[in-house]
Amino acid sequence: QVQLVESGGGVVQAGGSLRLSCVSSERSFSARAMGWFRQAPGKEREFVAAILWHGGTTYYDSVKGRFTISRDNAKNTVYLQMNSLKPEDTAVYYCNRGDTYYSGSYDQGDYWGQGTQVTVFS
Repeated sequence: QVQLVESGGGVVQAGGSLRLSCVSSERSFSARAMGWFRQAPGKEREFVAAILWHGGTTYYDSVKGRFTISRDNAKNTVYLQMNSLKPEDTAVYYCNRGDTYYSGSYDQGDYWGQGTQVTVFS
C-alpha cells in the first residue's frame, strides 16, 4: 500500500506564493510519474500539473507560467511551487501517483493523498 502525504497548504493573499510537498512511501518513486490535482467546492477534481520519471512536465493552461512542478527522488518528494496565486486557485490540492513504471506520458493512477487546502483571498 502506497501512502502519499501532502503538506504546505495555507491561506495567502492574491499575488502570494505557496509551495506544496507530497512525500511518497514507495521505494520505486523515481520510476513513476507524479501529478497534482485540485478540487474546488462544488466542482470536479481537475488536473494541475504532472512530472514524468525523467523530469518532463506538463501543466493545465490556467497555471502555466505561475506554477512549477518538480521532484526530488532522493527524498521521494514531488513539489508544486505556486506563484502569483489568484482567488480562483482556491481548492484542495491532491497528489497522485502515475499508474505505470517509466511511462512516456502521465497516466493517472489510483493512489491519492489526503489533500491540502489552499485558500487565496483578494
